[in-house]
Amino acid sequence: MSMKNVGKGLRRWGAVCGLILGGLCLAGCRTQSAEQQFAEVPSGVATTAAASPAPVVAPATAPVAVPVVSPVAAPAVTNSGGLIREVFRVGDSLTITFTDTPTAIPPFEEKINEDGTITLLLNMTFTAAGKTRGDLEKEIRARYVQDYYKQMTVTVKQQESTRWYYVDGEVKGTSRQIYNIRITLLRAIASAGGFTDFANKKKVTLTRVDGRTLTVNCIKARSNPKLDPEVYAGDRIFVPRKLW
Repeated sequence: MSMKNVGKGLRRWGAVCGLILGGLCLAGCRTQSAEQQFAEVPSGVATTAAASPAPVVAPATAPVAVPVVSPVAAPAVTNSGGLIREVFRVGDSLTITFTDTPTAIPPFEEKINEDGTITLLLNMTFTAAGKTRGDLEKEIRARYVQDYYKQMTVTVKQQESTRWYYVDGEVKGTSRQIYNIRITLLRAIASAGGFTDFANKKKVTLTRVDGRTLTVNCIKARSNPKLDPEVYAGDRIFVPRKLW
């Protein structure tokens, strides 16, 4: 074999060896890459990631304002037994008007007589003392509509006048007092200056317009308001003197 042929053979062998070495190096790199790619992950991290998913945070909920319920005031209740019923008395002057009648009827101006009555249209007599305005109006209308008229409206008004009550006897300021508000016996005596040192407080007399007389123990009435009677216009209070 010539030297020329030997050289060619060496070059070919070298090329083959180079290819083999290159293939081996390439395979080693791939193996190392694959080993790095599938490297074992620490068990603790993998388990935690798989078993504990990221918690879902619920959006914050604004507190719901509870409306403040104000206590409902019970409506107020009027006791029918405590209603104030102002009644007409002897001596009161009244104006009675008749309307809604076929022919005009002039109004009547009447003063309540000593017997508590008034006389109206067609010479009819009605008891007015002790009755309220509404009760008297109903009674008058019922009498006339029943027998004389198909319809009628009756209006009763009390004429404005100065009304008095009187305090006499053992009080510091014997006088008559204007009756313009509701007042009790003890307050009426106080309006006359109060008792004197000689007053018999246990036997005070209250005389009504109709003649009825009450005897009041003012010492007991001071501690028990139920024993302190109301005073009306025209009433007379007398405080007697002590009997030594």
